[in-house]
Amino acid sequence: MRRIVYALIIASTLVSCAESYSVQGSSSVSALDGSKLYLKAIKDNEFKNIDSCEVVHGQFRFAGLLDTVRMANLFMDDESIMPIVLEKGEIGIKIDNASQTVFGTPLNEKLYKFIDFHNRLDNQMNELSHKQSQMLLDGIEEELINVQLSSEAAEIARREDSLVTNFIVDNFDNVLGPGIFMMITSGYRYPILTPQIEHIMSKATAKFKNDPYVKDYYQIATENQARQTGLSEVGQLPPPSEEQSQDSLPNDSMQPSVQSRLSVQPQAPLTNVPEADEKAD
Repeated sequence: MRRIVYALIIASTLVSCAESYSVQGSSSVSALDGSKLYLKAIKDNEFKNIDSCEVVHGQFRFAGLLDTVRMANLFMDDESIMPIVLEKGEIGIKIDNASQTVFGTPLNEKLYKFIDFHNRLDNQMNELSHKQSQMLLDGIEEELINVQLSSEAAEIARREDSLVTNFIVDNFDNVLGPGIFMMITSGYRYPILTPQIEHIMSKATAKFKNDPYVKDYYQIATENQARQTGLSEVGQLPPPSEEQSQDSLPNDSMQPSVQSRLSVQPQAPLTNVPEADEKAD
């Protein structure tokens, strides 16, 4: 009997030490009404279900115990909608046809302030094509247009790189740093090292370097670079150019428009350079 009492005391102590999260969401997107939503987090390089609920009259709610603060994603079926930090407190989600946002807790506020800044830069980049069309209609020479817009695009890209890099560096020791690192790398066909990634890792703290995803990514990317360099030396495979290394990642219409080098798509398992690439002509 005493053993049972002790076990109950220990169990109640553990539960009392665990923090809880509460997510209250609202949506004006008609396609979501009646749908089942899932909270998923990365484990072993793939998303695993944490919780689920249904959208009823534009309202949905998740709640549960939290053993540690973690980055997660809100899904509808297998479609990623948006990232969210599961942390202690009352978390709010608002989804409409124009945007998606998470608010109410410190890390979520910080994450979506960053996403908002990134989206502004993304919109500025998208506006360049409209600007090009207008300049052509105004009779400006195409060569002059290209020079001007190339310069503007390079400046926007520089500001985007700086925003992402500084955000990761400032959040090395919480879940946002590794979370955004995963988002900028998850669209690559396989782990590669870019100047941006190498710069981030040169400043990284021990905690950031030992994050499971960051650690695996950097190890495999380093191995891939060594293999590519060796193959290029014997004329089998040229190393990726900086332009190739910084290709845009896919974006989903249901997720925040965090384009360029950000993606919240499900993370494929980290792999080495495919054999087909090794045998390229």
